[in-house]
Amino acid sequence: MAGNTYTSPVGRINEIKGEMLAISEPAEVLMMGVTPKKMPKNKGDNITYRAVIPAGGATTNSQTINRWSVSAPTYVVQEGVTPAARALSYRDVNVAVNQYAVLYSYTDKTADLHEDDIPGDQMAQTAMEMGLVREMVRYGEMKAATNVQFSGGTTRATVDEGATYNGFSLMSRTLQGNGAKMVTSILAPGPAYDTAAIEAGYIVFCSTDCEHDVRRLEDFVPVAKYANRKPLSPHELGAVGRFRFITSKELAPYADAGAAVGSTGLKSTSGTNIDVYPYLVCAEDAVYDVALNLNFDVTHIPAKSKTKEDPFGQRGYVGASFWSAAKIVNNGWFGVIEAGVTDL
Repeated sequence: MAGNTYTSPVGRINEIKGEMLAISEPAEVLMMGVTPKKMPKNKGDNITYRAVIPAGGATTNSQTINRWSVSAPTYVVQEGVTPAARALSYRDVNVAVNQYAVLYSYTDKTADLHEDDIPGDQMAQTAMEMGLVREMVRYGEMKAATNVQFSGGTTRATVDEGATYNGFSLMSRTLQGNGAKMVTSILAPGPAYDTAAIEAGYIVFCSTDCEHDVRRLEDFVPVAKYANRKPLSPHELGAVGRFRFITSKELAPYADAGAAVGSTGLKSTSGTNIDVYPYLVCAEDAVYDVALNLNFDVTHIPAKSKTKEDPFGQRGYVGASFWSAAKIVNNGWFGVIEAGVTDL
């Protein structure tokens, strides 16, 4: 059986046994950019959400479908003439959930005789690992958005610049034009010295590799200068105009996916082509996080649990599973800026 046994990991025989070392914990930040939706039980693995299309909405363009467009002269009525009745139009968004799971095992000898708390370590690992899986489900959907800007180019393969103030201004213009609601409220300047007002705006998620470039953007305000020091997250970096930036080491780039590095000064994994980083720009109600249960539990079946398959209880198991899906339900309210980052 694959799993931890009495000899794996090897015991520290005839050695001074030091304490367990700290490990890196995954960062789960994208939950702040999604709207959680609980899926009803025993109703299938697909759920369809429906929305009314605003009058004049461009039904053939998923990015601008929420834009209203009316012409006043077409609403003029003639005396004594009943205007023609209109019909509402709708759009459907289908979401299919998948099951995600991880399973660890150990032997009864491990539980009884090994110096380390293997079951406890497996439980801690499972919780962090499945949290990261859930984060990657969201990341996969978000970075595949259709409302995309390419810094310095027109495709991912032609990206040859870092993120720019003008790029974010253009994204703000697009989102506001589509009626995207701000996620955050205004923070007024406080009484403390050198604090700054922060505009209502959208949340931007990006890799920690982007920090240097974000701090160099025009009008950048670090969290330390927020009035009353009210960050959205411990991972929040600061704000620029309508945007508040949250970084995570988990949001990996498209390695070597951009233009040739040349003399751009941008980071590259291979040294040949630019690494392209997605900046995920979220408005309210743009992305749904659909799950059968909004949280998952870590299951532990201890060794010594006797069953027909394991009559002596020689195996124990630790694991977790959940049913989930992330879905951009309003393409015009979510955007991605793909850009390089400075090679430091």
